[in-house]
Amino acid sequence: MLLDPDMENDVAYELCQLVGRAILPYRRADGLDPDGAGTAFLFQDPAGEYLLTADSVAGGAGELGLRASVTEPVGVAPAALAVTGWVRRPEVGVAILPVAGLHAVGAAAGWAFRMQPVVDIVAANADVVARIDATPGSAFVLAHGLPEDGDRPLEVAIERVSRVGDEVRIGAGLPAGYVGAPVFGVEAAADGGMALHCLGLVLPGTESHPVATFDRIRAMLPATGEA
Repeated sequence: MLLDPDMENDVAYELCQLVGRAILPYRRADGLDPDGAGTAFLFQDPAGEYLLTADSVAGGAGELGLRASVTEPVGVAPAALAVTGWVRRPEVGVAILPVAGLHAVGAAAGWAFRMQPVVDIVAANADVVARIDATPGSAFVLAHGLPEDGDRPLEVAIERVSRVGDEVRIGAGLPAGYVGAPVFGVEAAADGGMALHCLGLVLPGTESHPVATFDRIRAMLPATGEA
């Protein structure tokens, strides 16, 4: 579904309010900029909570950036948290980390996460993914880019998404730091309004980017999650 520019701006704003605290900057331990920098986000389903990113970004280990708004109390958590233990699924292009261990690290140090996960009801199912066709629709990528000054604020790129052959793709190149970020789209709802879906996450590309869609991501999640 392709929205007009004013509606796209409204949706982008609402997404930042709803799931802005689900999205965090990540840097692979052995990666050099810009290839070592990407974005991760928190996903929650009935089985538990998972950190998701692209396999190419995750590597074996890295650092998760913790901006002040995603932890409490203020000023206690470190600026970055070491991350290991990714479950890597290169056949789909994603990496998955149950977050129970990260919660335990915070609790031991006297702080806690206050994040807004992307929840299962928002994540696109196979039927939603199947309805994406060659007609470009509005897409919203929430990510932490890689500005020259080193600071990585939350950003929104408003792009176009469509099916190209067997892939769902974003039809333009994205800035450094966007690989691994969640991609949101909209479609017409039965009540005449619109339905918002998290389609999946950004995979590496140059002039365009494939999307690892949530129907495939769900199939890669561990059988038992960790809340």
